[in-house]
Amino acid sequence: MSFKFKYRQYAKALHSALTEDAFYIALEASVGNGKAAKEAMLRYMEFSMLEAEKSGELYIPCDHDYGVSIWSKPISHDLEKQRQQEKKKFLLNEMGRKSLETYSAIVAFMSAKAKPCIAEDFWYLSIIGILPAFQGRGLGSALITPVLERTDSLGVSTFLETFTQRNMPFYERLGYRSVQSFDEPITNAKYWLMIRKPSVTGQHLS
Repeated sequence: MSFKFKYRQYAKALHSALTEDAFYIALEASVGNGKAAKEAMLRYMEFSMLEAEKSGELYIPCDHDYGVSIWSKPISHDLEKQRQQEKKKFLLNEMGRKSLETYSAIVAFMSAKAKPCIAEDFWYLSIIGILPAFQGRGLGSALITPVLERTDSLGVSTFLETFTQRNMPFYERLGYRSVQSFDEPITNAKYWLMIRKPSVTGQHLS
């Protein structure tokens, strides 16, 4: 059975937005190169959106269709175990064993580094992307602030990891602060861990 897309246009948006991100460069290279590798990454983005829709937060503005943000949030141990099993199965079946090994090694390293800095109730901004035709218009914050308003109301912090240093001022305007940087060995690239504490006055979102 061929892979079925529900959000193919957003998968394209995410892929185009992450062409300079070392994690996604390494993951795509683990498949190969050319059209087949790109198509595998589109399937990865689609799976990530469906995963968020099921157990996290998939935010698509109701009045526009220019982009999407993907969030993970705390779930039960059993659901997390199921989520990990489904992710492993997807990577193996749709992208191959090398991709599974690459993904697992990078995520294991990053998770270990993040663990001392974050609490169990933190939400995680996993991926954000805007369709190329809409990029450069200042629309990115609108894909994040509605979710941050929810986490503010819940009194919980959020975090993200970025391999792209030039994106950091954008996240800082939303209230994120870099707390650590690390050199990831598989990608041979530096990334930054950024945390945003909940706002009670809305000053982060102004």
